Amino acid sequence: MEAVFGDLSSAGLWGLFLASFLAATVLPFSSEAVLAAAALGPWSASTLLVMASAGNWLGGLSTFGLGWLGKPASIARWLRMDPNKALRWQSAVQRRGAWLALLCWVPVIGDPIALALGVFKAKPIPVAILMLLGKAARYAVVIWAMRVGKD
Repeated sequence: MEAVFGDLSSAGLWGLFLASFLAATVLPFSSEAVLAAAALGPWSASTLLVMASAGNWLGGLSTFGLGWLGKPASIARWLRMDPNKALRWQSAVQRRGAWLALLCWVPVIGDPIALALGVFKAKPIPVAILMLLGKAARYAVVIWAMRVGKD
C-alpha cells in the first residue's frame, strides 16, 4: 500500500478525495463525516480544503459531463422524471445558466443541478469555475466550523 499511496497519512487524504468525489456523483454518499474524521488528523485546514474541494469538484464535473453526453429525453426517462418537471429544469438552466453551478454543493439537489447543467448544455468553463467556488466555500465553512469547535 505504501508503494501506491506513499505513507499512510497520504492514504487518508486520498480517502478524503475519493469520498468527496463520490459524494458529488449520482451515488448517495456524504463526505462530511470523512472530512470530520480527517480534521482530527495531522493535516492543515488548507490541505483538507484542497483535497475535499478537488474531489468534490471533479465528481460534480463528471456528473455534468454525463449530462452533457445524454439527450434530455433519455435522461428524463432514466430518472423517471415527469416531462413537465424536465421542462422546468430546462427553463431554469436557460434563465440562470452557469450561475446554478454555485448550488451544486447543496445536498439532494446539487447533483441534479450538475446533471441538468450538462443535459441542457450550459457553458462548461463558467460552470466549472462557479461549481468550484461553491463547493470550496461549502468545505471552507465546514472546516472552519470544525476548527472553531476544537478551540
